[in-house]
Amino acid sequence: MSTVSIDHIAMPTGNAEKLIEFYKRIGFTINDEEEWRAGKARIFSIQIGDSKINVHPEGFTADLRGPTAVPGCADICFVWDGTADQCKKMLEEAGVEIIRGPGPRRGARAGGGLPAVSLYARDPDQNLLEWMIYL
Repeated sequence: MSTVSIDHIAMPTGNAEKLIEFYKRIGFTINDEEEWRAGKARIFSIQIGDSKINVHPEGFTADLRGPTAVPGCADICFVWDGTADQCKKMLEEAGVEIIRGPGPRRGARAGGGLPAVSLYARDPDQNLLEWMIYL
């Protein structure tokens, strides 16, 4: 047996409403949003393929979380299924500022041996976001 993938990660937010709006604008599905809004769920999540990001809204407390987790602590790399130009266009049309790229990067696939480029941006909490495009 071995570890084969990431199921989820978690990150706090300083403004859940802004975060939901941002991730929806760039095409992500928000899980449990209605339940969270109705007070029936303590958190919501951002779906990414078979993985997700659990979001801890303002005021959320839990004993099972990183002791120094604060909004803006995440550095997340997504895999884009398309070209760098398509990714850049999607971000620009969503009003997201690209802070770097596209530029050559070494991703995780094939032990870092596949050629790739990436683009960087930030979400409303200033988490660093990267989109990896394998060539």
